Amino acid sequence: MQIRYTTHGSCASRIDIEVENGIIQSASFINGCAGNTQAVGALVKGMAVEEAIRRLKGIACQGDTSCPDQLARALEQAL
Repeated sequence: MQIRYTTHGSCASRIDIEVENGIIQSASFINGCAGNTQAVGALVKGMAVEEAIRRLKGIACQGDTSCPDQLARALEQAL
């Protein structure tokens, strides 16, 4: 499944995610802090969707959300 999520309230403007059989195959952030978003994408690769949501949901950066939190929200919508 391909997910194209437009973010809200974070530096990244969009997240492109590929999920197969409940496992994240890739997560690419458009814009945002390049090193941090590349690291998040690398860390969640191969992770179960539910585990990524559990670990990332609620992380705040500037305000009440962040790039990792937006990834969790995108994954929740896809479930």
